[in-house]
Amino acid sequence: MPQIVLATDGSAFSDAAARFIVDGKLLQSGFTVHVIHVSPDVTGQVRAFVSKETIDAWHQEASEKAMASVCEILGAANLPFERHALHGFAPERIVAYAKSVNAGAIVMGTHGRGSFFDAVIGSVAGRVLAQAECPVVMVKAGKAEKADKPA
Repeated sequence: MPQIVLATDGSAFSDAAARFIVDGKLLQSGFTVHVIHVSPDVTGQVRAFVSKETIDAWHQEASEKAMASVCEILGAANLPFERHALHGFAPERIVAYAKSVNAGAIVMGTHGRGSFFDAVIGSVAGRVLAQAECPVVMVKAGKAEKADKPA
């Protein structure tokens, strides 16, 4: 069965990417969607004062919250999916995970703020696009979708 990776940050842009998959506008049917969220690593200073269990619980809670809406969208459409909470540098983890499941595509919502803004702060989507070995589909949310949910 083909594998699709759907990277989410919990925003309306990620919801738009999930709806794109559900609508079947471009992708073949019969795939499993791997919903992933990548929480950033904590600094060594934090690790010195906070237990590993507390950090792990924080990572899990952040990921569950970020994945909730896209999983609801996929579940309502009866699409098979798995949840994966990861942590580290998001572009590297997304690309590595896609490679590990031999993904046919990575689907991501994009804020589409523009090249200048992305050049200054960096773009997860842009880095994934540059590093991925499989096709990357970037979906931009419409104005109505952005209004429904805060980014």
